[in-house]
Amino acid sequence: MDDTPLGYHREEAQAQSEAHTRPYQSGSPIKVKKLGHFAYEVSDLDRSIKFWTEVMGFQEIERNEIGMVFLRYGADHHTIGLVPSPTKGRPAKNAGLQFNHLAMEVENLEMLRQARDYLIANNIPIVFEGRKGPGCNYGINFLDPDGFEFEVYCDMDQIDSSGRKRPASQFRRAGTLAEAIANPVPKTW
Repeated sequence: MDDTPLGYHREEAQAQSEAHTRPYQSGSPIKVKKLGHFAYEVSDLDRSIKFWTEVMGFQEIERNEIGMVFLRYGADHHTIGLVPSPTKGRPAKNAGLQFNHLAMEVENLEMLRQARDYLIANNIPIVFEGRKGPGCNYGINFLDPDGFEFEVYCDMDQIDSSGRKRPASQFRRAGTLAEAIANPVPKTW
């Protein structure tokens, strides 16, 4: 398996993709364990946080350096990611929700490696692989035929009833799976 950083940006990946015009190789190794988290752009973070916490019962767990807010419900580190919209206004009527990505959990790191190899073999554009930060999961982000971004991941941090979470100093961001595997996060924090 080649673990060279792919270095794709979304636009480059879409432009280079021929994947969805040809038949896929049969026998995909990707077996989704559960839907994981959903991330989308919002025009007003405070208003959206208020909705998700006060109306829907989620808990704000973390904010990252680019202003993304992570909310959780259950043991996963996050189940919703709120991404600040660059326009700071509501989308035009009929413009719809500004989708960032939907993540799906797979069983383990070996399945994630197999998924990566399958995506590459089928020329499906990968826009990120490795470890991003909050949640400290391994992940691969890729594009569907319409250019929407999806993620398959494993090993998301779990948060118990105390609400204690991993400190940001332990995130160990990585730009490839090989780098993330070689530099694992501590098992306990």
